[in-house]
Amino acid sequence: MVRFPAATFRPAEAVTVLVGLGSNQGDRLRELRRAVQALDLHPEIEVTAWSSIYETTYVGPGRQDDYLNACLEVATALAPGVLLAVLKGIESRHGRMPGGHMKPRPIDLDLLFYGDNTLSGNDLTIPHPRIRDRAFVLEPLAEVAPAWVFPDSGETIGEACAKIRRKSGAGVRLQAGLSLAPAVIPGDGLTKEEWRAALAVYCR
Repeated sequence: MVRFPAATFRPAEAVTVLVGLGSNQGDRLRELRRAVQALDLHPEIEVTAWSSIYETTYVGPGRQDDYLNACLEVATALAPGVLLAVLKGIESRHGRMPGGHMKPRPIDLDLLFYGDNTLSGNDLTIPHPRIRDRAFVLEPLAEVAPAWVFPDSGETIGEACAKIRRKSGAGVRLQAGLSLAPAVIPGDGLTKEEWRAALAVYCR
C-alpha cells in the first residue's frame, strides 16, 4: 500500500472515499493504471492512497480470464451520485459495454465506501452491499483502510478480511511484482505534477 503524505493534496471539504478496481480483458495492468490516471486528473478528485495488485481466479458461468484487482482511496467533494457517474463514464470511455454483469470487462470501478455515509437507492447502495462476500475486494481494502468500520455491524474491514481468508483459500493472489502507480516515499519532495508525469509513463 502506498499513501501520499497526510493532507498534501487533499481538497478542502473533501470526503474520503474507497473505490474498487478490476480488469480481466485486454492489457489488465494498463487498464487499471489508466483508471487511476483518469480519476486523479478529474479536477474534483485526488488519489491519496492505493493498494497492491491482486490476481483473482474467475468464478462464474463460462470461461473468462482471471482478474487483476486493487483499491484506491480518493478525496473528493463530489456527491455520491455524481461520483458514481464519473466512475461509469471512465468505464465507458475505456471500452466497457453497459449491462453484462458477468461478462469480461476492460475496467470495473465500484464505489465501495463514501466516508461514514450510508445510502440505499435503486442505482447506488453505500457501503457496496457485496463487499463482505468478496475476498478480491477485501484484500486490497484491508491494505488501505483496515480500521474502516462497516456502519451496520461495527466490524472493521480488517476483521472482515480475516474472516473471508479462512473461506476463500488461494483464490486471491498478491502480485508483488506489479505496481498500480509510481511509489511515493514520504519526504522525497515529489510533487503531484511529477507523480502524474511518472504515472503517465506507467500508462503507456
